[in-house]
Amino acid sequence: MENQIKIRYDHAAEVIKTAVLEGQYEAVKDVNRIQLATYYWIGKYVSENSRKGFWGSHALEHISERLHKLLPGLRGYSAESLKKMRQFYEEWPILDSSTEDCVVAPSSDNSVIAITELQTTEKEIDIFRELRIPNLVEFPVEDFFKIPFTHHIGIFSSVKDSKARYYYIHKCAEEHLSVKALLKSIKDKDYENQKEIPNNFLTTIPNKQMQRKAVLAFKDSYVLDFINVEEIGERDLQDIDERVVEQQIVHNIKKFIMTFGKDFTYVGNQYHLEIYSEEFFPDLLFFNRELNALVVVELKTGKFKPGYLGQLVNYLRILDDKVKKPHENPAIGIVLCKEANKSYVEYIIQSYDQPMGVATYTTSQEMPEALKETLPNMDELKKLL
Repeated sequence: MENQIKIRYDHAAEVIKTAVLEGQYEAVKDVNRIQLATYYWIGKYVSENSRKGFWGSHALEHISERLHKLLPGLRGYSAESLKKMRQFYEEWPILDSSTEDCVVAPSSDNSVIAITELQTTEKEIDIFRELRIPNLVEFPVEDFFKIPFTHHIGIFSSVKDSKARYYYIHKCAEEHLSVKALLKSIKDKDYENQKEIPNNFLTTIPNKQMQRKAVLAFKDSYVLDFINVEEIGERDLQDIDERVVEQQIVHNIKKFIMTFGKDFTYVGNQYHLEIYSEEFFPDLLFFNRELNALVVVELKTGKFKPGYLGQLVNYLRILDDKVKKPHENPAIGIVLCKEANKSYVEYIIQSYDQPMGVATYTTSQEMPEALKETLPNMDELKKLL
């Protein structure tokens, strides 16, 4: 009996070894995708055989030991690693190509991902079976394959809610977080603490994926700490003209873009628009590569007013008719003001048929003294650099 068990485990090691070699060969083409796919199918193989009683309690230790004899120098296939691959499969059953309502996930060259699938039996290996992704709008397909397996372990080990997982997957892909930074983000509950910008994207952007991208592209509040109103003059912030704030942003455009978000390109300020001999000058105009759309930002130093949205509608219509390229998506408008009642904005903004959002901002003068004292000044930063 012991000899039969050993033969079974040795055979399992041979099966996994073949999958590893196939995965390494394919990884030359698309490293992260193939690695994740290989781990996923190994996880399925291990799950099917260990969970259903085909293997004994110390199977993974024996298989791992045998693997290292078959492939000297092999890393990442300890018994503990095999357990994590099993968990990877069990945490994402929707990625199994045998599930319904799936679409093929395109690889980087737009071809089907061809990888090794390990059968649930201990016989042969079905090579180059398609890996499929669930046909769910919110599932971050591209981001999922961008982040390494170690990051996936951190996410599925600490986060159980699907939407929260999607959030951290996207955050890792966009911000290139280290595992340490990822775990800190999870510990700090960044997902629970995030605040979505009041918008009408769901009703004005037809494409579901673009709706999600638009929501993720903007924050509900920005800290423009490079705007120091004390340097502008001893005036109340409400009395400072929007043009003054605009010039501060233009003079610090790199800092503003870094604060505003990723993939924004500055087009201009007081951008000239003309229609039927009527001229208009939106405060700030950007282009977002991810959204493939122009983004117009209107600055307001006071509290939100519904009339600001009407002003944006005018700009957006002219931009779409006169400025937008044929291959671009419709322009998006953002009102950036000092104060806004979020519930009221969400109520009002649904009356408009063009994509818009309303965000707020604070400046250095409004930052708490305790926070300002912890931040190094420019001279200190230069010394550190």
